[in-house]
Amino acid sequence: MPVKSATSAQDATQATTTSEIDSQINYTKAIDYWTGVEASVDGVLGGFGPTTSVPKADIVGSNTFLRKLKTRLSVEPGKIKYGLDFGAGIGRVTKEFLVKVCDKVDLLEPVKPFVDQMKIELHVCQDKIGDIYDISMQDWEPEYEGKYYLIWCQWCCGHLPDKDFLKWLDNCKKGLQKDGLLVVKENNSTTGEDVFDPEDSSKTRTDANFRRLFQKAGWKLIATDLQKGVPRELYPIRMYALKPIRE
Repeated sequence: MPVKSATSAQDATQATTTSEIDSQINYTKAIDYWTGVEASVDGVLGGFGPTTSVPKADIVGSNTFLRKLKTRLSVEPGKIKYGLDFGAGIGRVTKEFLVKVCDKVDLLEPVKPFVDQMKIELHVCQDKIGDIYDISMQDWEPEYEGKYYLIWCQWCCGHLPDKDFLKWLDNCKKGLQKDGLLVVKENNSTTGEDVFDPEDSSKTRTDANFRRLFQKAGWKLIATDLQKGVPRELYPIRMYALKPIRE
């Protein structure tokens, strides 16, 4: 689920209820769609590749956002700064960003052509690459509790219906180090309702729905910001920094 144009999504449909949208999400259709997409930066970004401002602006925006959170993010004694890149595509975010802020990075990507290309792209930083999980988000569980210093999830939450998204948030809570951080970076619907896209079988959530789900799953929103420097016709892209509410 890449950066998307709000003005050109003519096939996107607005449903009357969350359950109506969620019932339309089909994991098999989503994988089939992405398997047919070119395994390149332009492919994974939905046509907003190197000839646009999006790739560079995205990395600059993520770096700036995380830098502001320096005092809220620390590694546990005796542990390394382990990162996890969800919906990693061909490894662009890991290669350009996460390997620079983490000691080691695991990646999760269910689309085989992307995984194959990822291994080529990441050769230049292979000493910082950990495990590559070629599974879907909904099938992931942390290898052990408290492994990750930073969990980064970008442009893939829309493939999960709310029920599975809540379950995924619970698993992230288990996988996060005590003083670690979860960052979700996603498109936001501007219609006041979540919007379903039948092309890649995903939905674009409203900012309000994201916040509702984070709260329901027991996460505290400690910072949020909009991505800058991207074309105006795109959906707003928002970053959410989250920490578990620990009792």
